[in-house]
Amino acid sequence: MNEYKCFDVSIEKGIATVTLNRGEKLNTMIPAFWSELPKAIGEINSSGEARVIILASTGKHFCAGMDLANFSLSDNPTEPKSSNTHNGMKKEAGFRITLDLQHTITSLEKARIPVISAIQGGCIGGGLDLATATDMRFCTKEAFFCIQEINIGMAADVGTLQRIPRLIPEGVVRELAYTGRRFFADEAKAHGLVNKVFDSH
Repeated sequence: MNEYKCFDVSIEKGIATVTLNRGEKLNTMIPAFWSELPKAIGEINSSGEARVIILASTGKHFCAGMDLANFSLSDNPTEPKSSNTHNGMKKEAGFRITLDLQHTITSLEKARIPVISAIQGGCIGGGLDLATATDMRFCTKEAFFCIQEINIGMAADVGTLQRIPRLIPEGVVRELAYTGRRFFADEAKAHGLVNKVFDSH
């Protein structure tokens, strides 16, 4: 199960561990990430060997979100290549790409066994999409979370805004979404985003 660029996958004693392995790059989500995650989760589901999935990571941060430098809509085969393409067709292609990205994150939510996030450092943008799609979240005391998209003029359209209101109060969600501020482990625990805070990774 280790033919992935973005993940290390193992199953031992009924525990499947899916580890983001690009710690030196802050575990940012490059194009390969979006096809590899649902494939890895699907293989674990099909194997029947695991009773739980741990979503972990390497390095200083859990996940710093989408790697915008290495990801563009043109990486997707549905993107019209011609610069003369009608704007409506470009928007339709963007919509289809967004659905594909949402499918990747939703693969965690639809896993047939529980999925637990083990979060250290930053859980930013797409990283928060990942965390909110899991069943339980545990973090280290130095962890922080951020709905980053507002800070770079994007919409948080891959799942956070749909899932996080089921986890924390709506007024807090609105503040975090509108300000893009970081919120830390103690606040995340107080509002119910994380189940427990640990001293170390």
